Amino acid sequence: MNIRVGMGYDVHRIVPERPLWLGGIEIKCGFGLSGHSDADVLIHAICDAILGAANMRDIGYHFPDTASEYENIDSKILLRKTVAFVREKGYSIGNVDATVCAEKPKINPHIPAMRRVLAECMETDEDNISIKATTTERMGFVGREEGMAAYAVALLEKI
Repeated sequence: MNIRVGMGYDVHRIVPERPLWLGGIEIKCGFGLSGHSDADVLIHAICDAILGAANMRDIGYHFPDTASEYENIDSKILLRKTVAFVREKGYSIGNVDATVCAEKPKINPHIPAMRRVLAECMETDEDNISIKATTTERMGFVGREEGMAAYAVALLEKI
């Protein structure tokens, strides 16, 4: 069996009066994340992990923040395209394990919905998607509620 592993990381600044998109769902909390797209930090980290596993560079290479066609784009579209890229190269998604770092809002109640949406976007079983959440114990830019971060690892299998 030919398998490959990739790691992804992303951060976005917290801003008021913008919707918060995380894991492909909107979470109502009074703030969002700044970015060229919808700034879904979790999907961006997952895309980078998938692309890294396939040795296909990163999300910024494929979807640059200087391209107008990606302005305010739904990150689920980017994830679907990323999965299509790696399929064209002969890989399928084995599994994804991701962690969101945020002081608020509470992420755990939203994890089942995120897993459903992400599994649909990646055309895989929900059991192949793991999402965890943590704080940084009030330390650093996440702890000061200046931004959110996400980490992801993806396993690809040769088709």
